Amino acid sequence: MSLTKVSLSEIVRQQYVYKLKAFIQVFMSLVFVQIIAILFSQGGSGMMGSGGGLIDLEVHYYSADVVVAFTMLWGFITAILITTKAYRNDDFIFVTNRISSNLSNMLFLLTASVIGGITSMMSTYLVKIIIALFKGDHFINSSAASAPSVGLFFGICATILYIFLFCSLGYLVGTVVQLSRVFAFALPVVFVGGLFFDGMRGQAGIIESLFTFFFMENSFVLFIFKILFTVCLSFSAAFILSNRMEVKP
Repeated sequence: MSLTKVSLSEIVRQQYVYKLKAFIQVFMSLVFVQIIAILFSQGGSGMMGSGGGLIDLEVHYYSADVVVAFTMLWGFITAILITTKAYRNDDFIFVTNRISSNLSNMLFLLTASVIGGITSMMSTYLVKIIIALFKGDHFINSSAASAPSVGLFFGICATILYIFLFCSLGYLVGTVVQLSRVFAFALPVVFVGGLFFDGMRGQAGIIESLFTFFFMENSFVLFIFKILFTVCLSFSAAFILSNRMEVKP
């Protein structure tokens, strides 16, 4: 019998470091996803135009909105993937339990969210550089192409929180699906059916209300509270449900 006592924090740290190295393909997929999103961003995120006589004017707006959206989807899918059995079995190379496994997963997803948030927001400058190089007839407003500012800092923070929110929701969905494969078919049906039903009624439904609740908040402090509360709720539910999974023999 070993007299060595390993604390929970040490186990979580070891698993977290291991996952950063073992799941490197996750970050490779992030690069691929963001490259695809940058290509989509070349069409602009909005346009307005006017004309009269011999002059036609079109104004295109370029931003990282598409990259951020793709990165949030990446975070959601990544969180689902690490709940699968193949990824869960990697934890058993350590002396582990459900608590340490879930905590290390949460830390890994937080790290992925930070990296995804920073790279997706900084891609704004890459998009504008590409536009300047390959579309010489475009004029980039100097204020839009200026050096990083306080607004960019808050934008990065908000993006990190959004990605982490989607990671927590994906982790919850993945955990639920691992409990019963029925949910793998039921959840998409409910989501798509809800969108279709709301469209048929022509009224704001639950999905639109949730979008407004998270994405249309004017107060940054209240926004942080909403995101963190939902993240804590999602991970707590996932942790509780994961205790019902079978134990590896």
